[in-house]
Amino acid sequence: MLYQIANGAVRFADKTVLEHINFEIRNTEKIAVVGRNGCGKTTLLKLIAGEIDLDKRDSDEDIFIAKAGNPEIAYLRQIAFDDSNLSMEKEIRKVFAPIEKMRDELEQRAKALEVNYSEKDVKTYTNMQEHFESIGGYFYEKEYEMLIQKFGFSEEDKKKPLNEFSGGQQTKIAFIKLLLSKPDILLLDEPTNHLDVETIEWLETYIKNYPKAVVVVSHDRMFLDKVADVVYEIEYHTAKRYPGNYTDFVVRKKENYEKQMKDYTLQQKEIKRLEMIVEKFKNKPTKVAMTRSKLKAIEHMDKVEKPDKYDSKTFHAHFQPEVVTGNDVLLVQDLQIGYDKPLSTVTIDIKKGDKIGILGGNGLGKSTFLKTIVEQIPALGGSFRYGTNVQIGYFDQQMAQYKSKKTVLDDFWDEFPELIQTEVRNMLGAFLFSGDDVFKTVDMLSGGEKVRLALCKIFKRRPNVLILDEPTNHMDIVGKETLESMLKEYGGTVIFVSHDRYFIKQVSNRLLFFEAGLTTEYQFGYEQYLEAQEKKRMEEEERERQRTFAKKSVQTEGVKKAKKYYNPGKEKSKLERKLKKIEERLEEKEAQLEHWKQELQKPENQSDYVKLGEIQEQIDTLEMEVLADMEEWEQVSSELEA
Repeated sequence: MLYQIANGAVRFADKTVLEHINFEIRNTEKIAVVGRNGCGKTTLLKLIAGEIDLDKRDSDEDIFIAKAGNPEIAYLRQIAFDDSNLSMEKEIRKVFAPIEKMRDELEQRAKALEVNYSEKDVKTYTNMQEHFESIGGYFYEKEYEMLIQKFGFSEEDKKKPLNEFSGGQQTKIAFIKLLLSKPDILLLDEPTNHLDVETIEWLETYIKNYPKAVVVVSHDRMFLDKVADVVYEIEYHTAKRYPGNYTDFVVRKKENYEKQMKDYTLQQKEIKRLEMIVEKFKNKPTKVAMTRSKLKAIEHMDKVEKPDKYDSKTFHAHFQPEVVTGNDVLLVQDLQIGYDKPLSTVTIDIKKGDKIGILGGNGLGKSTFLKTIVEQIPALGGSFRYGTNVQIGYFDQQMAQYKSKKTVLDDFWDEFPELIQTEVRNMLGAFLFSGDDVFKTVDMLSGGEKVRLALCKIFKRRPNVLILDEPTNHMDIVGKETLESMLKEYGGTVIFVSHDRYFIKQVSNRLLFFEAGLTTEYQFGYEQYLEAQEKKRMEEEERERQRTFAKKSVQTEGVKKAKKYYNPGKEKSKLERKLKKIEERLEEKEAQLEHWKQELQKPENQSDYVKLGEIQEQIDTLEMEVLADMEEWEQVSSELEA
């Protein structure tokens, strides 16, 4: 057990956020924490991080937090850099201070051993070197460069001061620092925010292979399916553990609920039957013993609690377009989109009832395309034309930052003055603005509440074409599922941008994919896109194998021409032979290493610091060669497996 909370509770003033929390982190588990917005997921992460304390209670319960040893816990929290004028490179490299200090100390100790040798100093140096290797001392630079690239930063970005980066980019920089720090428990709160699809897919693999524990809060269902092997759901202030990924959790929760409800119903029937017998015979002297036994049977029953209903409260609006469009909704031909220069060129023919999902990397023109077709910015070239009777409902990401001093009631009513108050209250109530909530000012609302208010206004107008830019941002999973159902049932046309792959898969029947300067249409939706991406990946791997094969052919054949065909069987045999040679080489070098380490311990060498230095130099050289051979072994093994 790496970390444990037993019977924990967190309260702020008179408000209970968490109670009866039993939570465990075991070894290298990848744990997902799910639940409704405001249920306490972030509070749980702050509790694990030590930012808040357990509630103190007078109770017979055993209440505690236990840790195995002193695990390092790191949490991706609100961005707060000490010096925003510092360059990105200098900020990130702060995380290497301990490892670079150890590297410098190793160098100093090696030099000191050349002058003043002792067995104690050699042992200290050897232990420190082994620890340095175990924490990635020989490879941290390589991982640093890889993370910079994967998160979309260039060489030029390294020198830029932090204050020149956007909020999303600063979050990425903090994320890189966190990953490079390699804590024992990594706490992540919505890590896929601000990341494009390609980076999310890479992050899934990185976290799954992370050698230590991870606790992640996310509403990205596909991400949780790929990453999690345990799910904790927070519902009604407490947490329940489910083994498996998110899909497993959904199935198990449903099964558990149905089983408990069935057991509860059967037990209630049995109690009612026994009580009827008691009631019928309680006044008959000859049946006293029997009625007492029935009452005792009821008393000694292990009572089954009635299961809590799912916390599925959400907005709802089953609406259809007021006016029906013609079959041709939007024709886009060679449309150049961008500001100073074209970001991409789009051609697509959208028909009535299409659900067009738009996917792609950040900054490639997805939102710009939507702004262009709603005429917020001019096209740089090409054309687009709407069909007959088109009425657009447009949702912009910025609506989550909408500001107004008006109350929710007045803000909505001012846009629909023809409605009576009952109609306004009913419409707002459908989007979870009920009771005193309607008297909050818009500025008091959370991002998710502002999104609901914006959607409420859009759906009230009953447009026949919805153009939505990241509508599920700020929504929890239940909210996303609700919007999915609404859009699938909606009889009009939908064009939407999203980074939520599960949402796109559920809603879209066609997909428009943006990549550097290009757009590709997938007529059969997300599954066709996945197949194309897999084919592309396999073709790239095949080209890489061909390049490797051709390069080796040139090296071995000299002036001979490269062969015009590729023989997989022969290539496999060559790789197997190469792997065997590397293994033989490793075995030989490891034997040499063992020899020199034994030499290091011999009494006759203990006082000869010159000899000792030579031996250590041999050991250092061999260890570096072994590391290089291991890297080559992994590469060849991967090629052979492929």
